[in-house]
Amino acid sequence: MNLAPNFRGVPARPVGRGQIIVVGNEKGGAGKSTLAIHIGAALMHSGARVAVIDLDLRQQSVGHFFASRRTWCDANGADLPMPVRMPLADEASRLVKASNEEALAEFESACTSAVASAEFVIIDTPGSDTALSRAAHGRADLIITPMNDSFVDFDMLGTVDPVTLELVRPSVYAEAVWEARKQKMLAERRSLDWLVLRNRLATSEARNRKRLEERIDILAKRVGFRVGPGMRDRVIYRELFPFGLTVADLSTSVRPVPVSLTHVAARQELRAIMTAAGLGDLTERKAAVAELAVTAG
Repeated sequence: MNLAPNFRGVPARPVGRGQIIVVGNEKGGAGKSTLAIHIGAALMHSGARVAVIDLDLRQQSVGHFFASRRTWCDANGADLPMPVRMPLADEASRLVKASNEEALAEFESACTSAVASAEFVIIDTPGSDTALSRAAHGRADLIITPMNDSFVDFDMLGTVDPVTLELVRPSVYAEAVWEARKQKMLAERRSLDWLVLRNRLATSEARNRKRLEERIDILAKRVGFRVGPGMRDRVIYRELFPFGLTVADLSTSVRPVPVSLTHVAARQELRAIMTAAGLGDLTERKAAVAELAVTAG
């Protein structure tokens, strides 16, 4: 399968309100939070106003990340972009214990406010089926689903025959996205875009990988998602997280860890993701400038 397909089919962004980008699937450990913070940072560095909603109320990885970012910037005199809004950030512990009705009302209010004040609203969802996650998917303009490059993660998208490995049917999650797409078309006469990113790609070709590529290609045509390149399993992503930083932040003045050419590769990886998501026009020029700053000296 070609991991750099033609992205001319990306739907236009909504007019008059912020674009809602939901990073989701129903499996933990696929890299949702890492992806959400990198997309947010790349958009903010492009000058866009970004709001971030973390619906993983128990773990709050994205919320903790941006809190650490502010602390690190204050301690180091750094001026890095921050989200214009972090709705629900102060309500997470309370909403964990709230009823679904109360939590949904809080989310709808926060989301409505966020799309009115930001150009992009990034929603990170938990690795499970929750009422809040379903509501977020129903609001989405773009759903980005990261998956590890294995049949273990593919099971989240579709079921294969255990004997022939042929695709049998879409998964419950794929059907839920399909339903969200139908509801959005009925309500707004707009299409919901769905992008699946293959994370932690193996460095060498293998028979199992080829089988997986074929099943993803078949399922993509069947349920209507696009496929793009994801993030490899790089140490730099883990190294920068506790500082509240991403590879988009690295520069001559922001270097909490030694910078190498592998970090430039990670930045190019992020650029490819932004292009696949239809956001490359916002970030391409600034990414190129930042890349020169990282490699300078």
